[in-house]
Amino acid sequence: MTESKFVSHTPESAPEGSSRMLAGAQQKFGFVPAPVAKMASSPELLATFQQNLGAFDKTSLTAMEREVVVLTMATFVECHYCVAMHSTMLAGQQAPEELIEALRAGEPLQDARLEAIRKFALAVLETKGGVADQDIDAFFAAGYTQQNALEVVLGIGTYTMSTFANRLTRAELDAPFEKYRWEGNSN
Repeated sequence: MTESKFVSHTPESAPEGSSRMLAGAQQKFGFVPAPVAKMASSPELLATFQQNLGAFDKTSLTAMEREVVVLTMATFVECHYCVAMHSTMLAGQQAPEELIEALRAGEPLQDARLEAIRKFALAVLETKGGVADQDIDAFFAAGYTQQNALEVVLGIGTYTMSTFANRLTRAELDAPFEKYRWEGNSN
């Protein structure tokens, strides 16, 4: 990865509109994650991402389903930071290592319901929302609803901001996520 041309802000150095958000991140994580530190140059981006993240977290999707959407998105756009961070988060939720590794590799999941949401999220990404009827039908056949389909879009939209910003700013991987460092899929 080439060197970043973007500042890594602290709560003290951040623009006025970002300093409180950085202080909150520092309190939550014990440090300011590199993506947050770099997004702080745009208080509007950081605030919008955090608001959308809060909305995505309130959807009817389970925490595991949301993580499947996020990791599918992150591997699709090859965001090394999000893949490492969300792999760490899944491990913290006691997710099976096989599930984490399959998501990181973009491989089918053993759990049929989680595989359905992974495939649907991938279809949304690959078709830019123009998902084929058979893919929508398969998602619904797995027990998901119209609301869930739109919540997948919310998750993808939310994480498009962070994954693109992380790649643009070349956010460095923070030490707590090092165990799950990811450099991209070979396929």
